[in-house]
Amino acid sequence: MNKKIILCVFIGLIFLKIGHCQQPQALKEVFIKTKPSEKWWVGIVNQGEKMPVSGIAYTEDFYANSQGNQFSPLLLSNEGRYIWSEKPFRFEFNKGEINISNQHDSVYVGLSGASLADAYRYASKNFFPPSGEMPDTTMFIQPQFNTWIELVYNQNQQDILKYAHDIVNNGFEPGVLMIDDNWQRYYGNFEFKAERFANPEKLVKELHQMGFKVMLWVCPFVSPDSKEFRELSSKKYFIMNPKPGSDKSWKSADEPAIIHWWNGYSAELDFTNQGSVKWFKSNLDSLKLKYGIDGFKFDAGDAQFYNDSFITYQKMSVNDQILQYGLIGEQYPLNEFRVMWKMGGQPLAQRLKDKSHNWEDLNKIIPHSFIESLIGNYFTCPDMIGGGEFTSFISARSYDEDLVVRSAQCQALMPMMQFSVAPWRILDKKRLDAVKACVALRKQFIPYILSLVKKAAVSGEPIITPMEFYFPNQGYADIKDQFMLGNKILVAPVLKKDADERTVILPKGKWKGDDGILYAGGKSYTIKTPVERLPYFELIQK
Repeated sequence: MNKKIILCVFIGLIFLKIGHCQQPQALKEVFIKTKPSEKWWVGIVNQGEKMPVSGIAYTEDFYANSQGNQFSPLLLSNEGRYIWSEKPFRFEFNKGEINISNQHDSVYVGLSGASLADAYRYASKNFFPPSGEMPDTTMFIQPQFNTWIELVYNQNQQDILKYAHDIVNNGFEPGVLMIDDNWQRYYGNFEFKAERFANPEKLVKELHQMGFKVMLWVCPFVSPDSKEFRELSSKKYFIMNPKPGSDKSWKSADEPAIIHWWNGYSAELDFTNQGSVKWFKSNLDSLKLKYGIDGFKFDAGDAQFYNDSFITYQKMSVNDQILQYGLIGEQYPLNEFRVMWKMGGQPLAQRLKDKSHNWEDLNKIIPHSFIESLIGNYFTCPDMIGGGEFTSFISARSYDEDLVVRSAQCQALMPMMQFSVAPWRILDKKRLDAVKACVALRKQFIPYILSLVKKAAVSGEPIITPMEFYFPNQGYADIKDQFMLGNKILVAPVLKKDADERTVILPKGKWKGDDGILYAGGKSYTIKTPVERLPYFELIQK
């Protein structure tokens, strides 16, 4: 968005019922009084389990602070207030007020209506409007499969084909198949490892014949001491180190910055330079043309890999350099991002940060997904079923089979559903059947889910939300183990180990449960939850 954001401040407790401050004020610090009943959601996805914030000391800074996931300079309250800036700022909740400081641009502080939904809809329309576009619908229609947990860094043709055939042979339908990190010769080279991929054209052709769409993992790094490194260095397509004693300009910089990331030390492409963008895209397009690759998993855009001391072709903040990566990705309908700054309303599939194989991280899926939705990243994927943090699988003496089932149930009625660890390999028949039942249930809901996806692309209305969104100011703001799919399906997955029952809270109205029973809303119920059950409820009458 190019328009200048104006700093608007409501002072004290004087608010319009519906309206917005129009007069600009230039203040270095903004102090906003909060009400005792007011609760706030903050646009840092990896902090989702802490939301909503109310009556506690809480401080964060949007500058260079991705925390391994998406983030956006937005705060929303359950009483209709919003805080937004095009640039990052620091904020602090303390003693009944919010202090905003260190802003890099002007800030909007305003009131729209009297609910979380009112605040969100105003912010969506004015600050991150929907593009009218959406990712490839295959991402939503079928569960995705990713080779990471099964193969980790040993991506190879034989095992990828085995994984794909096992998917189909075990009764799952083909959809998107993602070939993860370490398929390529080295970073910055876009050819398959010859010793692991005897015939990549044949591999992709066979996967296509089976009904899969194929995505490849890519990153913005280039291995040093390679042909590509030398070529790109000569063109200054990398993020650069300042030359000692120079004016620290791009013109004087002559040495690429070598950055430590999780796969070692590499140079990083400078996406503020259109020459670098063109080179990167030409390689992606070559993969599509030569091998028939359908799309890309764009990884490693984390804030810690950028630094204000580095030199870029166009001077941009760390945050805006992250955004340049997203601008490339949105040109490919089949895409996935784990880290992104802003880009709400755009046709990007945004995945949650890798979760560990434990119950604590399973409980983060829903509140983290809430923040995804509230910053306009409604095309969200809740990580890999059972967890995508591979070290927790490597170190595990055994798998928690119930955790895998409950994870699948948690995702079944979310916008996307992604497998990695092979459920047929680690689950007994009862639990494998329970996972298959999740997929079958999802298939029944696909027409409804797709209608929500298409609506989101045009209207910006989130696909999944906290209950507070559609049932405001009724005491539901702190519920983090239930979510709304659209405005009529309430999903209440089991997120605790050995929980053969759980309490479900239903808003006012008449609800039909997954068990076929009619429930009167406005009260809570304790229901039986054997491992094969995913409780959900349809609002049939308000």
